[in-house]
Amino acid sequence: MNEKGAKSGTAVGGRDPTRSPRIHGFCLGPFGTNCYVVEAEPEAGGERPCWIVDASFEPGELIEHVRRQGLTLRAVVLTHAHVDHIAGLLEVRRAFPGVPIWIHRAERGWLTDPMANLSGLFGMPVTGPAPDRLLDDGDELTLGSTTWRVLHTPGHSPGGITLYHEPSRQALVGDTLFLGSIGRYDFPSSDGATLERSIRERLYSLPEDTQVYPGHGPPTTIGRERKNNPYVRA
Repeated sequence: MNEKGAKSGTAVGGRDPTRSPRIHGFCLGPFGTNCYVVEAEPEAGGERPCWIVDASFEPGELIEHVRRQGLTLRAVVLTHAHVDHIAGLLEVRRAFPGVPIWIHRAERGWLTDPMANLSGLFGMPVTGPAPDRLLDDGDELTLGSTTWRVLHTPGHSPGGITLYHEPSRQALVGDTLFLGSIGRYDFPSSDGATLERSIRERLYSLPEDTQVYPGHGPPTTIGRERKNNPYVRA
């Protein structure tokens, strides 16, 4: 979760036609949360597989994009389980019955615990379906012909992850790193030293031209943040 809000349903930067797989971003809900549709190349049978990465409040535009493009939703992958990244899970599950939900094992119980996912603290208790798969650092996730690596990047939350596609140098980083900023670490389950270590050791070790898709705000690159981020520099 980030302090800055944005108009619900506003499209955010994402799709880069020079890179594959394609990433489409949507800014949703009262906290201006970036949610993404990750689309791989069509498979031999013609299906166009995709993931939804995070599902915030009012996910209708996200759902409609998957339907309108004729995509096959294979999973909802959560970068972490704060309320603004999970509030739309039930609506997504209603639209795509049985779609599996994946999350890091450190937050395995957060989807059903309003205090853990912070919704209780904000006076708007939210619960979602229990996860179907628990992720660990180093896991390799397959979407069509693409393989993504799970990087455990805790600090903003204990189960924060980054999804990294090495061939195209694209990373979905959740609320770990932003353009010119970093994730909050003043929540009960956050830790500033751990967050800084995740950024320095896990994210800043990626190639400088890695495109970074954050949980709030516009995209950036690893090189730009290593050089200019005022909170954590290389």
